[in-house]
Amino acid sequence: MAYRRRVIDDLLDEVLPDLAAIALEGAKGVGKTATGTQRAGSILGLNDSRQLEAVRADPDLLTRLPPPVLIDEWQLEPAVWERVRRAVDDDSSGGRFLLAGSAGVEPGVRLHSGAGRIVSLRMRPLAFSERGIAEPSVSLTSLLAEAEHDIDGRTDISLVEYTAEILRSGFPGIRDLPARARQLQLDSYLTRIVERELPESGATIRRPAALFAWLAAYGAATATDASYSVILDAATAGQNGKPARGTVDGYREHLQRIFVLDPVPAWVPTFNALKRLTQTPKHHLVDPALAARLVGVDQAGLLRGDGDRVATSTGTWLGALFESLVVQSIRVYAEACGGRVGHLRTKNATREIDLIVETSDRHVVAIEVKLSATVTDHDVRHLNWLQEQIGSRLRDRIVITTGEFAYRRRDGVAVVPLALLGP
Repeated sequence: MAYRRRVIDDLLDEVLPDLAAIALEGAKGVGKTATGTQRAGSILGLNDSRQLEAVRADPDLLTRLPPPVLIDEWQLEPAVWERVRRAVDDDSSGGRFLLAGSAGVEPGVRLHSGAGRIVSLRMRPLAFSERGIAEPSVSLTSLLAEAEHDIDGRTDISLVEYTAEILRSGFPGIRDLPARARQLQLDSYLTRIVERELPESGATIRRPAALFAWLAAYGAATATDASYSVILDAATAGQNGKPARGTVDGYREHLQRIFVLDPVPAWVPTFNALKRLTQTPKHHLVDPALAARLVGVDQAGLLRGDGDRVATSTGTWLGALFESLVVQSIRVYAEACGGRVGHLRTKNATREIDLIVETSDRHVVAIEVKLSATVTDHDVRHLNWLQEQIGSRLRDRIVITTGEFAYRRRDGVAVVPLALLGP
């Protein structure tokens, strides 16, 4: 399969010559190895028992290979992190190491943070612009850099195509398979998480069925900030014996450590008058296709409005999955321009904004997601409220839709189809 260039490739091309060591982190199957291989001078795959044994016997081996040295699945031998850190202390010239990891180290294994030596970059499944479906005409980087600049563009991508993209997934090795094979691969991915990935990362899974049920309930809570007790209740409805809270917290911790859970944290601005904001994260899996498989609604069902959600009576299941698809893409674009992503919700739930992208200089783009081709005054009321609160810090207000055109409303809010938004 030909390599599909990623948004992060531009960033790597820019910074790798100046940084001695970069860690590419993300869930299995997002493409870390393929991306690292594009620029590797040599490769050590620690999921190969022979190469793992060689590194264990001679940790200095990685310093003698032609750089950049790609060390794949480095977390299988945590001592590699320390050896890279020491190597960078000895020689900090750029382009020496790329570390690819699909999990953090097991609990109890203590590592130096790598601060000042190893820079971590997160990889996620393919953003919408990376899928080769449409050419973006609106740049998130430009929106963050310049207040309310001109936008335009047109796309033929419709709700049907967006729904198909949700189900195809953003995993490069899965999305281009025929439909039935793709479904089997996604099911197998979920099974491997429970039966292999979690145990290999130090988790003890005594009741795999209970973990599957919890994952399904978490998936059904996609794009909500439902409490973990509500998710647990949904996972164990009709059952007498619920897993202990500590057990469920362990599930969550391990699933985040292997990057399968990818919640959006609450945005809490500094040095600002905004008060009484919730600090509860919004729930998302690493790819909405996984949530769709866990809940079990096909394309026709999604378009009909089928699908049960947890802890909300508003919106559709397709709307939640579309928001998750948007979140996945926005996070990729924000990473490319050094932005961080959160969501905003007041504690009394009177104000809510789906996504806030903030740069290091505290400039903000606020984003609402709407599963519709049209936008009303009601849809933008929270965006306009935020502008009143933070003034010039708010560089732009956007509603991402399933519509045909990118344009600005008379009140200055940008309306952008997901297919037309890029990094």
